[in-house]
Order: sequence, then structure tokens, then C-alpha cells
Amino acid sequence: MKNNRQKIILDIISNNDIETQNQLIKALEDAGVKSTQATISRDIKELRLIKELTPKGTYRYATAIKEGTDYMDKLHTIFKECVVSVEQAQNLIVIKTLPGLANAASSALDNMNIKDLVGTLAGDDTSFIAMIDTEAAKRFCKEIREFM
Repeated sequence: MKNNRQKIILDIISNNDIETQNQLIKALEDAGVKSTQATISRDIKELRLIKELTPKGTYRYATAIKEGTDYMDKLHTIFKECVVSVEQAQNLIVIKTLPGLANAASSALDNMNIKDLVGTLAGDDTSFIAMIDTEAAKRFCKEIREFM
């Protein structure tokens, strides 16, 4: 049942601009699948869905960036659209984004298998990126700034 529901979710978000969990619940109901907000929230996390900017200026659920893609091209697109500032603090990088987009930026970074990335932590408009050491943070921070 869970696998089927998650397949339907992926189909729904690939064919529709779904902005909220309530819209997703309604689309699932229309497809004959009843679900709760808590279940949908878990599905979104397990499927690693992110919110991306649409050409209309709204946000929609989308699948996270797949492994094996060129992470710098993906970062360029994401960061050009949503990053406001980038600062380095020893081995940490602090990224300020437009409201609501820090989680998407962190999720994208987490899924890119960046060699020196230890982990990320995101709030609403701020992401903390932990790198393996200060030099790795300095290099990566420089690369991010080139996109802005």
C-alpha cells in the first residue's frame, strides 16, 4: 500500500504543480487513495521531495536531484534562484536563502554526494553546511559565490 501510494505521489507531482500537502492529499483522494497529513509528511521525507520554483514564481513539490548528475550545474540553478548570501565560518558555510527555501537547498546538497560535505542543517531561510575542514569550506564557498 505504501509503495503504491508513493508511486502515485511521484506521478501526481510529475504531472501537476502541487504546492501544499493539502493539495497533494486532495490529488491522492481524486486518484482513489485516502491518506492523512502525517502519512503524506512521512512520504515526502522518504521520497526526498523538495520544493522548486516554477516559471510562474510559485513553488511546487519535485523529486530531489538524482545521483550521478553534475552537481555544480544543479547548484548553479538552485542557488541562482534562491540564495541571498553565503558566509564561511571555519569549516561551516552559512547560506541565507529566500524564505522557505533553505530546506530545498540543503536537501539538494545532501543528495549530491559532495566529497568534503559532512552534513547540512536547515531552517526556513538559513542553511548550515558542515565541511570536512576549513580549506574545503573555503573552496566550496568560493564556488557558491561564483553562481550569485
